[in-house]
Amino acid sequence: MSHSPPASLVEGADFRSMMSRFPSGVSVVTAYGADGTPRGMTCTSLCSVTLEPPTLLVCLRHGSPTLDALLSSGSFVVNLLHSGGRPAAELFGSGRPDRFGRVLWTDSPTGAGPALGADAHAVADCRVSGTRGVGTHTVVFGEVLGLDQRPEDRPLLYGLRAYADWPSLLPS
Repeated sequence: MSHSPPASLVEGADFRSMMSRFPSGVSVVTAYGADGTPRGMTCTSLCSVTLEPPTLLVCLRHGSPTLDALLSSGSFVVNLLHSGGRPAAELFGSGRPDRFGRVLWTDSPTGAGPALGADAHAVADCRVSGTRGVGTHTVVFGEVLGLDQRPEDRPLLYGLRAYADWPSLLPS
């Protein structure tokens, strides 16, 4: 007997509301375009995939200049923002064309993309190891080639459509 999956009865707005109640860390994904122009966007769709080899994934909207840059260069940087990085999160979520003129950034150690070291508690240089289109987004798998971490900085969180600091009451 063959079973087909049920048709989705969930509206996009309801799904968005549910996911807003799942807080996550905040990152800015960056890459260099084919012409060397830095590109970047705020991203909360990020997770680890495997330790061997160290791999993470990010989900970026189809047609995004950051996604185009990442795919053309074959590399990218994930900047995990610390609790003081909210202005960078808002800037890179705004779509402003002059984003990189408004933040401090350097080339990452491996040249994978721009590093926002002043706003990030961790910076991961990644090589694209695979992609998969799903709906309106592309899931990009990145093998982590280099890390720069400052574990003393608390992460920036996003949930319920608001930014928050990691609670200092939790043990480090």
